[in-house]
Amino acid sequence: MADHARSDNPAVQAQLDRFAQLSPGRDILGLERIAQLLAAIGNPQDQLPPVFHVAGTNGKGSTCAFLRAAVESAGLTAHVYTSPHLVRFNERIRVAGRLIEDDALAASLKEVLDAAEQADIGPSFFEATTAAAFLAFARTPADVAIIEVGLGGRLDATNIIASPVMTGIAQLGLDHEAFLLDPSNGPAFPPLERIGYEKAGIAKASAPMVTMDYPPAVAARVEDVAAAAGTQVVARKSDWDCAVYQGQLHYRDAQGKLSLPLPRLAGAHQAENAGLAVAMLRHQSRITISDSALRAAMGWAHWPARMQVLANGPLKALIPSARTLWLDGGHNPNAATMIAQFFANGDKVDLVLGMLANKDAQGFLRLVTPIARSVTSVPIPGHDCHSPQDLCAMAQSMGIADTAMASDLADALRQIDAKSTGSPSDVAILGSLYLAGVALAENNQLPD
Repeated sequence: MADHARSDNPAVQAQLDRFAQLSPGRDILGLERIAQLLAAIGNPQDQLPPVFHVAGTNGKGSTCAFLRAAVESAGLTAHVYTSPHLVRFNERIRVAGRLIEDDALAASLKEVLDAAEQADIGPSFFEATTAAAFLAFARTPADVAIIEVGLGGRLDATNIIASPVMTGIAQLGLDHEAFLLDPSNGPAFPPLERIGYEKAGIAKASAPMVTMDYPPAVAARVEDVAAAAGTQVVARKSDWDCAVYQGQLHYRDAQGKLSLPLPRLAGAHQAENAGLAVAMLRHQSRITISDSALRAAMGWAHWPARMQVLANGPLKALIPSARTLWLDGGHNPNAATMIAQFFANGDKVDLVLGMLANKDAQGFLRLVTPIARSVTSVPIPGHDCHSPQDLCAMAQSMGIADTAMASDLADALRQIDAKSTGSPSDVAILGSLYLAGVALAENNQLPD
């Protein structure tokens, strides 16, 4: 099953079981199948409320969280489509502010998969999920739809949306290179320029595109894509900017300046994601979001497994020696850089690390080595991942002397706690959103 989607609800699970029979077995980028599938169910994507469409390598989910918080702070309702889920498949589809109910999810999936079967389309897991989300959204009133790109942008199934009111691109970096740098389905640009080209493919003439600050060659590539689409780029530094000082997030654009509380979400990078969301909201005119709603959103926004503090629960109880047990699903060099910056000014951290086999574990470890007191490596249940032995060997080659292998998260935390010598440290579970989902489930801390 793609993304190892499981449900405790028999009706939902019955539909999830059908994916193996209908899909091509892996996500294949392109808009042909999603267009056919949506046409077979009445093109619900054309019946959505104003759409905010967000791409990026890192930070797009957090940006969606800030957008949702601002919309709801203004007394409006938002549909939200994000991926992947951490524990429950329902997390992907938020209908008018609430996670989709099992009965509605089962019905939407069934309608989509029945149509796919009858038309012999064979959609990918993500395409069928996207169609089910759009179907659910089209049948329930809301003021806004916030749609997160799944992979890339140009060829992502969500890019079937023809006329969003606003698009945005969060931070860019290298990830999913096998798909996004494939020379068979795109130009042979330098890697980061190609990533920018793919993400900027969500540009539409109907909507300005708000961007972060990128290297000049990447920014130029994004500008070229936007110009070809007939849209305006609203770029950080030139058209808007934000900075943290004196305990506040200071934002400015042509409309003026705002002083906002610092985001509740941990990490300096979250202030930048919040700034991107503010810029997206202030450069459109379809909905009205007051300055007070933007201020409230800084404290309301939450996004699981992004520098999240794990609450008291069964998993946390296994390591009473830890000052704080952190959880972050970041899995690429950009994420590792942000994690290292977050912990840079404190004591070193005991890391619990698990990473999928197709991720750059060496590159990730190299960047977090300066903040690591120890590394305990774990497998990721049900996924092709770097072996704990290999992760320990990588860590040792980078000068981390204290390494250990564990059979699972519980074993890892017990080992770290057992060797604590009265000098407690922070502990961070890192390297994979799938591993983060396991941590949340085992700590009885389900995303809502």
